[in-house]
Order: sequence, then C-alpha cells, then structure tokens
Amino acid sequence: MFLLLSEYVKPIEVIDSLLIDHKAFLKKYYDLGLFICSGRKNPRTGGLIICRAENKETAENIIKEDPFYIEKAAVYSIIEVLPTMFQEGFEKFL
Repeated sequence: MFLLLSEYVKPIEVIDSLLIDHKAFLKKYYDLGLFICSGRKNPRTGGLIICRAENKETAENIIKEDPFYIEKAAVYSIIEVLPTMFQEGFEKFL
C-alpha cells in the first residue's frame, strides 16, 4: 500500500483549471480498484491518495498520468506502508 502525497507548486488557479481532468484520472484508478481514498490537504496545499499498487514502480507510473504531474502543477512523494493493524473490513483493501 502506498501513500501518494502531492504538494502544489503552481498557483491554486492553475490547480483549479486542472480539476476536471484530475478527477477523471482519480476515477480511472478507483474503477480499477487501485485507489482506496483521496482528498485535499487542509490548508489546500496539496493532497493525498491511498493506493494499492503492486510496487513503487507501478505507483510512480500511475502518478505520471495525473494532470497535476503532467502540467508540473504538483510534485509527489511516495511512502510505502505495510499495515499491521486495521479496523475489521479494511483487509479487503490490502
């Protein structure tokens, strides 16, 4: 499991102009069952995606499809997480 953390590097107006395409990107990976959760940071300086990629290389390739990444509006960091404790029902995401 990977945390995909984005940090905006362009003005929020640029981010807003890319939101429709970014949401289409998110939907693609939700439909494929690879995204578990996503959302904005508060304050709005970036976002987070929880991803079920097989490995870090796959997670990196997924990010490369994000319009925020393509348009150099955000930079990403990737953190691999190996869950050891979780609420009942969460195991279906592992």
